[in-house]
Amino acid sequence: METERLIMRRWRDEDREPFAAMNADPEVMEHFPALLTREQSDAMVDTIEQQFDRLGYSWWALEVRESGQFIGFTGLALQTFDLPFLPAVEVGWRLARPAWGHGYAIEAAREAVRYAFEEAGLDDIISMTAMRNTRSQAVMKRLGMTRDPAEDFDHTRLPADSPLLRHVLYRLKRP
Repeated sequence: METERLIMRRWRDEDREPFAAMNADPEVMEHFPALLTREQSDAMVDTIEQQFDRLGYSWWALEVRESGQFIGFTGLALQTFDLPFLPAVEVGWRLARPAWGHGYAIEAAREAVRYAFEEAGLDDIISMTAMRNTRSQAVMKRLGMTRDPAEDFDHTRLPADSPLLRHVLYRLKRP
């Protein structure tokens, strides 16, 4: 898939090193419970690729069209862990710090949403993040997603004393 400035594609072996560097960057991982080791990062890529094979979609690797540079991922993931609104398909993103502030997240997320509704035939999608992650919430709002504060939740995969425990849930229905 392509946007004006980005290529959204399956993962390549050469993506693994810059992806691992992103996942080891404290600023990139500020709203996640821990940095990832190289092994954990590689396992995540393997899981992403398995989801592509199973569902036809997942987190697409993002490449800047002009430079060919890998800058992170944006896409769709089936979430099935223990929360009352799951299973559901989530639209999400994670970009390397140098890619922040260029509008890449919203550009790629819009294409992922288009794919969700027009090609995958989904009726609705969600997005969720830690309450304090205002940058991602801004992308969710720009996508036209809406939040009902009554649906905010404590993430079941985080310890009760985690500053990331409280999460917001955004939704978007097929137009």
